[in-house]
Amino acid sequence: MAVKKTVFVAFAIEDERQRDFLKGQSLGPRNPYEFIDMSVKEPYDFGWKDKVRTRIRRSDGVIVLVSKNSITSSGQKWEIQCAKEENKPIRGIWAYSADRTSIAGVFTVGWSDANISNFIDSL
Repeated sequence: MAVKKTVFVAFAIEDERQRDFLKGQSLGPRNPYEFIDMSVKEPYDFGWKDKVRTRIRRSDGVIVLVSKNSITSSGQKWEIQCAKEENKPIRGIWAYSADRTSIAGVFTVGWSDANISNFIDSL
């Protein structure tokens, strides 16, 4: 059996529902991976960044849910920067079919099972 891979999900809190859809894809028995994230609804407490860095370090890669909300999400920006600092593979996935926002330095593709699976398989 394949080793289960851990994928950190960076997203803007406004896109929490899309995150839930993405996490739902990992419930299938054929998918040897799990998604983790550090979503917070309250302002970041003192230890949040340390906890995020630890989780990103333990992850095999990072999926960034990209939307217009990403532009103003300070938490998501920090998670992306942290992933880059930790040299983790990063793949952007557009959270919505009609939103093609881009984030500098994040290669982003359309949301499809193939695109998500191919990224995870490459880890």
